[in-house]
Amino acid sequence: MDMAGIAGGGGGTERAARAGPPQAGPGTAAPEDLSRHSNAPRGAPGAGHKSAIIPPHDTPLLAPMLHLFSGLDLWVGLSLVLALTFVLAFEFINGFHDTANAVATVIYTKAMPPHLAVILSGIFNFLGVLLGGVGVAYAIVHLLPVELLINVDTGRGLAMVFAMLSAAIAWNLGTWYFGIPASSSHTLIGSILGVGMANALLTDISLAEGVNWGKAIDIGLSLVVSPVAGFMVAGGILLLLKRWLPLSKMHKTPEQRRAIDAKKHPPFWNRLVLVLSAMGVSFVHGSNDGQKGIGLIMLVLIGIVPAKFVLDVNSTTYQIDRTRDAASHLSAFYHRNEATLGEFLALSRGGNGADLPKTFRCDPKLTMPTIAALQDDLRGVTNYADLSADKRIDVRRYLLCLDDTAKKVARLEGLPARERADLQRLRGDLTATTEYAPLWVIVAVALALGIGTMVGWRRVVLTVGEKIGKQGMTYAQGMAAQVTAVGAIGLANVFSLPVSTTHVLSSGVAGTMVANNSGLQGGTVRTILMAWVLTLPASMLLSAGLFWVGTLLAA
Repeated sequence: MDMAGIAGGGGGTERAARAGPPQAGPGTAAPEDLSRHSNAPRGAPGAGHKSAIIPPHDTPLLAPMLHLFSGLDLWVGLSLVLALTFVLAFEFINGFHDTANAVATVIYTKAMPPHLAVILSGIFNFLGVLLGGVGVAYAIVHLLPVELLINVDTGRGLAMVFAMLSAAIAWNLGTWYFGIPASSSHTLIGSILGVGMANALLTDISLAEGVNWGKAIDIGLSLVVSPVAGFMVAGGILLLLKRWLPLSKMHKTPEQRRAIDAKKHPPFWNRLVLVLSAMGVSFVHGSNDGQKGIGLIMLVLIGIVPAKFVLDVNSTTYQIDRTRDAASHLSAFYHRNEATLGEFLALSRGGNGADLPKTFRCDPKLTMPTIAALQDDLRGVTNYADLSADKRIDVRRYLLCLDDTAKKVARLEGLPARERADLQRLRGDLTATTEYAPLWVIVAVALALGIGTMVGWRRVVLTVGEKIGKQGMTYAQGMAAQVTAVGAIGLANVFSLPVSTTHVLSSGVAGTMVANNSGLQGGTVRTILMAWVLTLPASMLLSAGLFWVGTLLAA
């Protein structure tokens, strides 16, 4: 069985729109549908197997998840359950691992009682996942090379998923146990890079092609720039507050306020800002980190039961028409720029779907035959449920490959800026029916992250509140760090870039300590920096080793 990949590209706005509850298009009540509420048609891989581990069910609330297992044999069904459990466990651990960063300042400054803070943080994390879209989800998955996503059998797909998640979970638990604010995002990205590089070595392809290095560089820059920006912006905000209101009580620590004013809570307005900004950090954390879990679940579903999830079968006729028209416009675009693109795309050869090799591979010189094959498969189609399972997988492969080629074309010299913008819009239309997530996936991830948020926060709160600086954190420092984190992570969400809540907030706290002349505790800072530096190579090595073992077992 092959695994059809996660399609690339697409705008963040479109992705966010696609993340809502599935809407049935015209003609979706196909005879083979088990339930009008299902978000996937029949036709799972292994349809020839006689046994199904869970029968169809007509309950509206349960139908999508129960239908997920219809037609699967016992081994595939158990593999799917185990893989989904791993993803949700990762999000649960992410919740209690990272939530301390969201509530550390509000708890340390006594702005809120700890248990109320973590409960509200869990709720806002939940809402952040529900409303955050799927832009960051697919940005993470696109770190994997296109060839690994479109030509990988089930055994290799399972090894990939379990290696990534096992490495990420192990490192997250270890750093949490020692109270080190390491980044779950950093860990997951390292795990994905490790799998990509290991796959390159095992399949004799160059390391340059083993990972989507363009996307890796973009994400790497966001992870490096965001904490530096957090350090500088938070420090700058504190300096402005000290200059504007130098005698304000906001510049006291909780201990100073208790000793001088005999009060343990911050002044009203400072307390309000601390609470609101803490909930803001929780919300943007959910909208950014929660999407990573959504992307992983979609990767699992497409790898194990591709027929049900390679395309959004709830796409409307209009959305399918957009995809088909985008292929036609893409062909016209390439021919219009033949002087620049002719050699790269081998346009002079032309070609039709029959010219594609029997074993499909993504090659820019096969672009025109790929477009022709896609148009043939979508001709007259108004409902993806009408396509066979194999056809859906083929359509996904063609769309993914065309989008990947379009990304390469956009980087070529000699293409006018206006043409690049047109190409970007075409990419959004190409992936309109591929970058999505069913509602039950979003809710499951939101619950895992939200519940995880409510446990395990104590270890990191003390580190962030007292051990970064040589003095305790003032109310103004807490406000500056949290407001900076909300702005930085929210901006990253707009551009569909994964960033680390841990890095941004911890750096913001450090920036305020420097701006306040509080000094930094060298031992704690060294420990945090060591965790930041070691997280990427450690998770890469862990996932690469596990992937190698997994492929041997699956062989």
